[in-house]
Amino acid sequence: MKYRFIDHTADIAFEIFGRTLEELMENATLAFCDAFVYTEKLENGLEKEIEVKGEAEDMLLYHWLNELLFLFGTEFFVALRAEVEIEREGTLKARGKLYGGKLKAGAVKVEPKAITLHNFKVERNDEWHAFVVVDI
Repeated sequence: MKYRFIDHTADIAFEIFGRTLEELMENATLAFCDAFVYTEKLENGLEKEIEVKGEAEDMLLYHWLNELLFLFGTEFFVALRAEVEIEREGTLKARGKLYGGKLKAGAVKVEPKAITLHNFKVERNDEWHAFVVVDI
């Protein structure tokens, strides 16, 4: 399982899973897209590169999701998938190539407003697991 949505009264919540931190972030990209976009209504074929930094794994994922939200809101770009590499020397750094497209009319299911820190967590047991709530 890559991710699953959690019933939430006022926002969108999802759990994300991955064998590695890179896979967790790639699956977070899928969950973000699936939560907010009808993918068949995208103009596909675009690529973007992003880079985010974080002091710990949780803040790295938080900044990653905020970058996805920024691209959604300012460039109307949505990533359908991502390839992520993480540099672990000093401050964590995630570099990613995003593959997706521009939003067309009727493509947005519901508009995300903010990635929240409410119950936000990233942890590792046998695999990586994250819980995210997005304000809509």
